[in-house]
Amino acid sequence: MTPDLLVGCDFSSSPSRRKPIVMATGSASKGRVLLAGLERVESLDGFEHWLRQERAWIAAFDFPFGLPRELVEHLGWPEHWPELIRHYAGLSRPEIRNTFAAFCDARPAGQKFSHRATDRPAGSSPSMKWINPPVAYMLHAGVPRLLAAGVHLPCLHDGDSHRVALEAYPGLLAREVLGNRSYKSDDKAKQTPDRLIARKDLITALEHGQTRLGLRLKVSHAQRDALTDDASGDSLDAVLCLLQAAWAAQQGLPRYGLPPEMDPLEGWIVTA
Repeated sequence: MTPDLLVGCDFSSSPSRRKPIVMATGSASKGRVLLAGLERVESLDGFEHWLRQERAWIAAFDFPFGLPRELVEHLGWPEHWPELIRHYAGLSRPEIRNTFAAFCDARPAGQKFSHRATDRPAGSSPSMKWINPPVAYMLHAGVPRLLAAGVHLPCLHDGDSHRVALEAYPGLLAREVLGNRSYKSDDKAKQTPDRLIARKDLITALEHGQTRLGLRLKVSHAQRDALTDDASGDSLDAVLCLLQAAWAAQQGLPRYGLPPEMDPLEGWIVTA
């Protein structure tokens, strides 16, 4: 049976009161995704506690679940996903940065970073990137906690089938609607009227089901205002992940829409 609770998570590798992890919760029925609420988690301990609660859910998390196979093979790291994640969790952030920087420095211009197979169709940053955005640190903060909490990661690791975790990327869905228009910024000086209009346009398109996911977002007037007013885009990103979770739930067991050709070391962004 598919869990009723759907979750989209906009993640931060160093959450705080100023920049919390945002969890959008909701449910889906007949092609409509109802936003129930937005929860803010201000620490990684709080995130761990959230994961371990006794309840059933399908959740889409905005951080990479794996590293490029080319990188892993080059470094001689474990090539079995759970062992790789445990090895990676044992490194410090400076060790990660120095290891990845050395890898990039040895490669020709234009090919510095190694990419996962999912990066191109999703248009996502390489998961080994440690700055702008620091997704390598997000992986380091997020995935070992999923593994430790015993959740089920389809095609990567068998866990509690009542708590299903998938990798999401809100930019994939946003770009489908807005093209290259920016809708968010953490920098107050860049929180412009143009970005505000882009957020409104994006929310309207989601409400009308104008994406290839074929799902319509249902929000109250107050919720729409809250999504519009959050100029950082974190709340809206969590909702975009919620829609990706709803699509995955529709696809169901055992793969939740993950493609058969997916590399079980690298992982895959759901809906890519």
